[in-house]
Amino acid sequence: MQVPSGADPAAVLDRLVADALPGGRGVEAWRCLLIAYATLMRRLGAELEGETGLSLSEFDVLGQLAQAHGELRMTELSERAFSSRSGMTRRIDRLVAQGLVRRVGSASDAREVVVSITDAGLARLQEVAPVHIRGVARLFVEQLDDHELALLERALKKVIADCSFG
Repeated sequence: MQVPSGADPAAVLDRLVADALPGGRGVEAWRCLLIAYATLMRRLGAELEGETGLSLSEFDVLGQLAQAHGELRMTELSERAFSSRSGMTRRIDRLVAQGLVRRVGSASDAREVVVSITDAGLARLQEVAPVHIRGVARLFVEQLDDHELALLERALKKVIADCSFG
């Protein structure tokens, strides 16, 4: 669709939203969710890297591996960390170079790569996790009361369940 010269882009967007969501139901909640997520991730990432030297995405890999009892196939890790395969490969390369994870071929499928956390990676996770959790507590959890947290959790779980594949 070609926007006519001189058209107010905000008015165009408002019309498109109104056409898709009569009454604008949920638009402001969605906008706030996106802004809150982006703001929190930037702030948590900057604090974590500033205090520990580990990026939030590298921390996420170590955390995902720990939650999976130490290892995951590369495809599973990419899905859990919301990363492209190539982005995850670069991240794993950095973590391998630091000795925090190791990468081996899968015993059951020669095409698959398995990533596992090393003892050094687990030690690094133990060092870095408290910094991250303190940030999450301060910037997110402490801003909401128990009722708000429970409502938000329930609502987001509904969205996750509805959007999940399979």
